[in-house]
Amino acid sequence: MTKLNRRQILSAGVAAGVMTSLPAKPLRAANPNGEINLGFISCGGRANGLMGQFSNVSGVNIAGLCDVDEKRVAGAKKKYSKADTWTDMRDMLSNANIDAVVVSTCNHWHCLAAIWAMEAGKHVYVEKPLSHSQWEGKQTVAAARKYNRICQIGTQQRSDPMQAEIKKFLHEEKGLGEIKSARVNRYGVRPSIGKLDKPLEIEKNIAYDLWLGPAQDEPIYRKSLHYDWHWDWNTGSGEMGNWGVHVLDDCRNNIFQDSVSLPKRIFGGGGRVGLGDAGETPNVHFCYFDTGSIPVVIGLSNLPAAPGGKKSPAHPGPSSGYVAYCEGGRFEGQRGGGAAYDNDGKKIKQFKGNAGNVVHMANFIDAVRQHDRSIQNAEIAVGNDSTGWCNLANIAARTESNFSFDDAKAIDIPEWNSLLKEMESHLGAHGMKLDGGEISLSNVLELDPETEQFVGDNAESGNQFLKRDYRKGYKVPEIV
Repeated sequence: MTKLNRRQILSAGVAAGVMTSLPAKPLRAANPNGEINLGFISCGGRANGLMGQFSNVSGVNIAGLCDVDEKRVAGAKKKYSKADTWTDMRDMLSNANIDAVVVSTCNHWHCLAAIWAMEAGKHVYVEKPLSHSQWEGKQTVAAARKYNRICQIGTQQRSDPMQAEIKKFLHEEKGLGEIKSARVNRYGVRPSIGKLDKPLEIEKNIAYDLWLGPAQDEPIYRKSLHYDWHWDWNTGSGEMGNWGVHVLDDCRNNIFQDSVSLPKRIFGGGGRVGLGDAGETPNVHFCYFDTGSIPVVIGLSNLPAAPGGKKSPAHPGPSSGYVAYCEGGRFEGQRGGGAAYDNDGKKIKQFKGNAGNVVHMANFIDAVRQHDRSIQNAEIAVGNDSTGWCNLANIAARTESNFSFDDAKAIDIPEWNSLLKEMESHLGAHGMKLDGGEISLSNVLELDPETEQFVGDNAESGNQFLKRDYRKGYKVPEIV
């Protein structure tokens, strides 16, 4: 890893922007050894995992801990005793001792926290999915360009050396011939999050206004404030944003080599079924993406194969991964591994990886040291595009139209038809029907990838979800 002295690192382009209520301050050398002082915005479960991984990167100090939950900060402080602590991220960001921050908050905070940090002159590692809505993701990319900051998204599989081997096999060597279509999967059982009779009482150790930030102040009826925010549209992106972003990013990376930023047409649906809990986001979700070249479908379910079971329903390919269907066979890829099969089903090549852990964090730190975004494995624009596929799939599932088999015929390709048959069988095992009124189906939504706006007859139904309403004091700014 290239090592520069601290003055070289910090003189490579400090932002001159001003954050609302937070003046940008020039960074000063915290120590003479060229080390990077890292601050963490959130001290929850994912943040603690990242702290451990960043601690294994040479020359990184865990120097700042920030969380709206006093208990979480106190817990992290026990392990990183030399770190300063804060409740409000703006106080951390105004501290010249912090060079870069890691954003691992709820999804609805990702973009605003990243933008505030870059306005304050900090480099940013932000967890996936980048955005809670597509518009704010664009502003985060614009902020990285305007303030000349290194900004990396936490799709760590991008840094697995195996990915380069897969792309060489599929595209340079044409090991299976031309890729004809792709299937993406996320199948993993998740239980009910419960449903309270009255709104959740927020613990006194939590600065709730800061926790809400950009989100609306709405009553919460789930049993747990933390983590289960994933399944609430106000704060989360569902399983599609939680795990779907990883598998769709793998698809974009290895099948398309990032040549397709966003799909041209989206068609899909889903619903939250079989639980009767306070969650809103789909636990059964399916979508078709028209890329203009290779068609892609994604199937997702958090329900077991049968009520009370622990295993997911049968499906082709890995439970969390993707399949490239090719002229000469198929390739199946997932975190840390992959395999190629010929048309007779014989395995002809095996791939092994390291999932990108630590390596991905080291890549971010190296880019910060060199102040060179070109060496990043998951630069923020790449992250915005991969997150975009998830945002679009979620929009398709949020339509008001009930599923009907006649409407589903708007797309007639084998991959889509097979996926619907799987979903019909899966729901049937739980005593439900695909067209029983609990599952939605969008119109075919046409997207202009340049403007990232829906166009055509069904534009209005999709465009309403491209930007959210922000609370006063926590509005994501338009970056120009």
